[in-house]
Amino acid sequence: MKIILLQDEKKLGKKGDIIDASDGFARNYILPKKIGVEATPKNLNDLKLQKSNEDKLAKEKLDAARALAAELEKKQVVVKIKAGEGGKAFGSVSTKEIAAACKTQHNIEIDKKKILLSESLKGFGAYEVAVKLHPQVTAKLTVKVEES
Repeated sequence: MKIILLQDEKKLGKKGDIIDASDGFARNYILPKKIGVEATPKNLNDLKLQKSNEDKLAKEKLDAARALAAELEKKQVVVKIKAGEGGKAFGSVSTKEIAAACKTQHNIEIDKKKILLSESLKGFGAYEVAVKLHPQVTAKLTVKVEES
């Protein structure tokens, strides 16, 4: 019997896979536990429509991430930190501060976990910071650290 899986199952496959299962296993385990449904023409068509919808949503998210990346490339975020003796920076700039400054200055909300700092920003000046907006899209944001 052909079965369409409705959820990931460790030994059977991933959600949306079409598997062959014996009639008894399908009727006594898979169907009652709602792990899968029988692969009828209607269910196959529903699966096809669902996959096309998911592909469309994934493409829209990718396009939105690319548009945001292009916008971030043009922007510059200014973060102010205190200066110690001799004009040295007191502390460093965190991803939380960069995300908050981006929100207040440009009204663009970025998750602090998506900001990738290669090294901590402990000095004054301009830095290029990578922002991972999507698994396929990484933008460069210019962060200018100034004395407050």
